[in-house]
Amino acid sequence: MPARPLEIGPAGIRAARTIEILRTERGLSQRQLAGRVTALGHPMSNTTLSRIERIQRRCDVDDLVVIAEALLVSPLVLLQGPTAT
Repeated sequence: MPARPLEIGPAGIRAARTIEILRTERGLSQRQLAGRVTALGHPMSNTTLSRIERIQRRCDVDDLVVIAEALLVSPLVLLQGPTAT
């Protein structure tokens, strides 16, 4: 039986949108943010980041924490949305 794709819930959608908003507000390309994430010890390609932002890939808790660190915000900000900044 093929694996059922994991649906992305409201918190995941909100986090993905917030990542994109904060990234663009800071003038970072996806490649630059992925580079920051990788430099923090969590290898990530710009393709992976793109898929997260387009809600085609789940952002797991490890991704969330290191992306927040790379954006200089709390992981809670990514979960609550851009108005939490």
